[in-house]
Amino acid sequence: MTIHLAGDSTVAPTDDGATSGRADLPLLGWGDELARFTGEAVRNLAIGGATTRSFREEGHWDKVTAELRAGDTVVIQFGHNDQKEPDVLAAEGGYRLRLAEFVAEVRRAGARPVLATSVERRLFDEDGSLRYSHGPYPAAVRALGHELDVPVIDLTVFTRWLYTWLGEADSAALFVHGAAAARGIDVDANLAKDNTHFTTAGASAVARFVAEALGALDGVGDDGEPLGKWMVRP
Repeated sequence: MTIHLAGDSTVAPTDDGATSGRADLPLLGWGDELARFTGEAVRNLAIGGATTRSFREEGHWDKVTAELRAGDTVVIQFGHNDQKEPDVLAAEGGYRLRLAEFVAEVRRAGARPVLATSVERRLFDEDGSLRYSHGPYPAAVRALGHELDVPVIDLTVFTRWLYTWLGEADSAALFVHGAAAARGIDVDANLAKDNTHFTTAGASAVARFVAEALGALDGVGDDGEPLGKWMVRP
């Protein structure tokens, strides 16, 4: 089985440090790290700036479907850039419609579609609370998954938990500017404000969660003996 990834820059392959100017501070999406945590082949066709519309119009979706085989899995995560085109790609409009089309085409190929909500942006308010930055888009994915009986990996919820659990200061290390600051390295103004795109630590954390979620869908561990009876103590 192959896991195919369709999405935007928060999923896409590494830039190998091109943005930061340092190979040891790459900017990358979680899809670049997924192969570390799964025994399956991973084919990452996500691309920066993609919307559900541009991904098809620029031919990226055709590349996904061209190599789909029965039994494969396609993880689909968009939303960050769809929000920038609300007239065409509204959460309950063009965005939802295009996701539904992707799902249908994956199923026609005998493969399994899996939807993912967008990773949250790390935007803390002055009172220390984490802002909600995606509006109705995650809810649209959850609703579509329920309607079409498609598994949903809720990366919005996971990353919100991750950032708040780590706290505002420590969660910065998941991004290029935080990792750079911890090592006394200066980055340019754009990277210093970038709380959307991960460096290796952030991509790895999300990828590990995705791998665990996919494993659960595949029933990994379901046939093991429950250990509870051996853990009970009087």
